[in-house]
Amino acid sequence: MSKLYKYVSIMDIPFTNLTQEQLLEKHLYPRLQHQEKSYIVTANPEIVMMAKENNEYKHIVRQADFIIPDGTGIVMASKLINQPIQERVTGFDLMTHLIGYAEDQQLSCFFLGASEEVNVKMVERIKTLHPYLRIAGKHHGFFDLDDKNIVTEVQKSQPDLIFVALGSPRQEQWITKHYQQFTKGLFMGVGGSFDVIAGEVKRAPKLWIKLHLEWLYRTIKQPFRWKRILKVFEFMLRILVKRY
Repeated sequence: MSKLYKYVSIMDIPFTNLTQEQLLEKHLYPRLQHQEKSYIVTANPEIVMMAKENNEYKHIVRQADFIIPDGTGIVMASKLINQPIQERVTGFDLMTHLIGYAEDQQLSCFFLGASEEVNVKMVERIKTLHPYLRIAGKHHGFFDLDDKNIVTEVQKSQPDLIFVALGSPRQEQWITKHYQQFTKGLFMGVGGSFDVIAGEVKRAPKLWIKLHLEWLYRTIKQPFRWKRILKVFEFMLRILVKRY
């Protein structure tokens, strides 16, 4: 039986080696109940490569309380280095579970990011899916990272969960830049999840996800992503030849 590592370091990024259930039940839910701050990074091969090429961004990512393996390539890499990660934990699925928990526990959420149109559509969809969810506030993502008005708006709403959809590296930069100004809150960068919930971008069918081909589905549907896919191939090549 393979040794179970608490953290698995891939290119100097320490991934939390927990199943989604373990992460939620043993860590995130209790921290929310005790109003402990949390910072979550959902990292895929693109983010790992970005961190490798930018030490400042690497420092920002490594400040997270939990870095989850949101990418098939991460799980594959962990097996290649003989430190297998238990399972892939997608940012989208984690976000939807947290929203469901927030509704059940009457916790409040702030939705920060995406365009004004997408943000509005996403929040309306969330209201339909979770009619009893307390929505502390929302704001589009077209603002300067140093804009104090945005920080003040989020602070005043006293949210328990703050979902930040600014894309990487902006979402992680915003969180770490202002994190210390908050006394509570689970902060999580969620990339393009708002677009998916709003119906602007279709998530891969379950079969594609099961076959670990979600990346290929996205590339077919969004050909402009091909440069990102090259980074994934570079990541895997570096793992295979052990040139990190």
